[in-house]
Amino acid sequence: MNMTSAILPKAALLFSLALGSAAALAQTAAVKVDGAWARATVQGQKGTGAFMSLTASEATRLVGVSSPVAGVAEVHEMKMEGDVMKMRALPSLELPAGKKVELKPGGYHLMLMDLKAPLAKDSTVPLTLLFKDAKGVESKLELKLPVGTAAPGAAGAAAEHKH
Repeated sequence: MNMTSAILPKAALLFSLALGSAAALAQTAAVKVDGAWARATVQGQKGTGAFMSLTASEATRLVGVSSPVAGVAEVHEMKMEGDVMKMRALPSLELPAGKKVELKPGGYHLMLMDLKAPLAKDSTVPLTLLFKDAKGVESKLELKLPVGTAAPGAAGAAAEHKH
């Protein structure tokens, strides 16, 4: 076997791996994120929320979230049941094609729990969103969320949501 015939299969493999990575990135770009932020915490507080709007170009589901700052990260829903506000974890959140889905205080949101340290105002938090499309193909989106006491550009949002 000469040197060229040994190198070509490896080059083809690397090229196909690179194409596969590009396809995964293209898949990830199918969800647009706007207005992302995480609520600042105080010393001793072990949980907080993260908020944003998500718009998927194709029907997709948000099936997971993770962050190195939290021991547990989940998709949650808050809703009124009678006269009681209830919060629960969701296994997934449907993102209909072309429709903006709001993750906001008092509704769907991301919970970061078992925080390893307080989240300081004006810092950033790394967050990974995991999506699954209608064909079952998973993709990830890596974000860095600004940490604040209210949504960027919103006055008074801090009073809307407490855990």
